[in-house]
Amino acid sequence: MIPMPELPEVAAIANFLDERTAGLPIRRVDVASLAVLKTADPPYAALVGRTVGSVGRIGKYLVLTTVGQPGGKPLCLVLHLSRAGWVRWSENLSPKPPRPGGKGPIALRVHAGLPGEGFDVTEAGTQRRLAVWVVAEPRDVDRIAALGPDALSVDRGELGEILAGSTARIKNLLTDQRSLAGIGNAYSDEILHRARLSPFATAKGLSDEQVGALHAAIGEILRDAVRRLEGPGGVSAMKAEKRAGLRVHARTGLPCPDCGDTVAEVSFADRSFQYCPTCQTGGRKLADRRLSRLLK
Repeated sequence: MIPMPELPEVAAIANFLDERTAGLPIRRVDVASLAVLKTADPPYAALVGRTVGSVGRIGKYLVLTTVGQPGGKPLCLVLHLSRAGWVRWSENLSPKPPRPGGKGPIALRVHAGLPGEGFDVTEAGTQRRLAVWVVAEPRDVDRIAALGPDALSVDRGELGEILAGSTARIKNLLTDQRSLAGIGNAYSDEILHRARLSPFATAKGLSDEQVGALHAAIGEILRDAVRRLEGPGGVSAMKAEKRAGLRVHARTGLPCPDCGDTVAEVSFADRSFQYCPTCQTGGRKLADRRLSRLLK
């Protein structure tokens, strides 16, 4: 299983890169897969010679902001790692550009910092969903402009309003970036388990107490994950750390760490989600036939 990068991973990667590249020049940018570029003007070559101002995130988007001459306008490299993308830092990058159109995982290489330093943006598997934009500001990316409030900054009242205005299943709403930005399949499972909510519960049907429990769970799960992922292992250790911290997601058939019941699964196509019947659904197993209305 490849852990899909979600808010905690993107936040940890952003902090990792910011510590290593902020204030340093971009010496070169190599594009191994032109398909990942979603913009052409300004060209990616315009980043060369600029200085990294900061690296941050918006939802699940990684934003590298660069500055040019004093008083000049910023230019942003925006990355969406999608389901199988990742960032790989190196202090010994090859001076030879990756082969364009090659079959390897490298999509983009950014030489930033001291000679030999920089990072590769990679994508595993055969489905090419990773996306890269070069824009004057992040909101020039339509997907970012359409994002809902950030999951780590939404307050209880705002979350209550979002839930009250939706007839969606709560699992569906949590993973809809237009409703709430940053949460994906894995952490939504963890949040719902912490809040003791069924994935099939209707958003607008939650009680005031359940809204409070959900809001608390969102903050607790995401902040705890960010803390764990920013450990000494760096980017290379994040995938393993994410797996180790999951309590129900991807643990089908294993005992629930809270009650000991067997973690159950609902699956469809190329995705699945997990839950604990005792903790979340009153002991009932959820039927897969209801999944056609979920996670679209």
